Amino acid sequence: MDTKAFKRSLQQSENYHRRGFGHQAEVSGVLNQEYQSNLIQTIREHNYTLTQGQVTIHLAQAFGFCWGVERAVAMAYETRQHFPKERIWITNEIIHNPSVNQRLKEMEVGFIPVKAGEKDFSVVESQDVVILPAFGASVEEMQLLNSKGCTIVDTTCPWVAKVWNSVEKHKKKDYTSIIHGKYNHEETIATSSFADKYLIVLNLEEAEYVAEYILNRKDKAEFLQRFAKACSPGFDPDLDLERVGIANQTTMLKNETEQIGKLFEHTMLKKYGPTALNEHFMSFNTICDATQERQDAMFELVEKELNLMVVIGGYNSSNTTHLQEIAQARGIPSYHIDSGDRIGPGNRVEHKPLGKDLEIKENWLPAGEITVGITSGASTPDKVVEEVIKKIFNLKS
Repeated sequence: MDTKAFKRSLQQSENYHRRGFGHQAEVSGVLNQEYQSNLIQTIREHNYTLTQGQVTIHLAQAFGFCWGVERAVAMAYETRQHFPKERIWITNEIIHNPSVNQRLKEMEVGFIPVKAGEKDFSVVESQDVVILPAFGASVEEMQLLNSKGCTIVDTTCPWVAKVWNSVEKHKKKDYTSIIHGKYNHEETIATSSFADKYLIVLNLEEAEYVAEYILNRKDKAEFLQRFAKACSPGFDPDLDLERVGIANQTTMLKNETEQIGKLFEHTMLKKYGPTALNEHFMSFNTICDATQERQDAMFELVEKELNLMVVIGGYNSSNTTHLQEIAQARGIPSYHIDSGDRIGPGNRVEHKPLGKDLEIKENWLPAGEITVGITSGASTPDKVVEEVIKKIFNLKS
């Protein structure tokens, strides 16, 4: 289908809203009260450092709510204010933060139920209002909601929409979109829905496997089994990898996306030669500024003398997980928690190591003076970071 034409038609509908409802001033005050922190502002004003008792805190110089997240949350609050009596649904978590999503539930915003792994849109009626989250929604979901005639409030981050535009360009020129992302992440699901042919690679290792197949045509059955859940229907690697374009889930590691792009550029250069490269490879810069800034700040933070690192954010937050990877790569003891509630009772923490389930660490704060690095993912409010810092101070007081 012509997804670009559908999106254009949807955006011209009177039932589609993407710019809020004129309640920004009122909503801004509520958001500041619920999510901002005077303590965090004080730390920012003191060169992102604060010492209290035996604890020195170093905050990353870019962390927490990004502009796209702030915009999505503000639009959700505005929607509730503009439609005080209507039933309001959201197709997924507005952002990957449990406290923000819980707050929306308290405001009687319903989340589309999932049955047997599939969203059940039968609960949505024509007079209902449906919010599309910051990660976006698939073309199929938007078509379904549009056909029901409900009011659609689209909070999709402009950076995500930028990736969709790149995928549209791939499709227009009959290129396969190679998407650096997690095949089951809602943003990547939405992005792939705009593609004709696509292949999703999780990391550089998977990209290298694909590049090797392009050059040497390895076992096709093995290839299709490996990417069974991560490619478009009817994908044929012998045909569909002749012309490729690069796209990405906006929250992936910046340098890995860049490496994957260079890998496929060199692969196509090697196979087809420099004069034909542009006929077989295309790439656009779709790395999110906010993701990049938080990763760069984390690389700076891990250069300091730290006893440990605390990374705060939802456990299903991709950008938060990548911040944790940076700390782990430096060998710094690090703890990924989603809120201050994970700390205590006593000197213990419930945290999520990379690739593992939640586990409890006793005596996680060392004795004596300590220096703690702290950062948070793009979906984490400052208020949550404040709660974590206060608990650490109290444990060492």
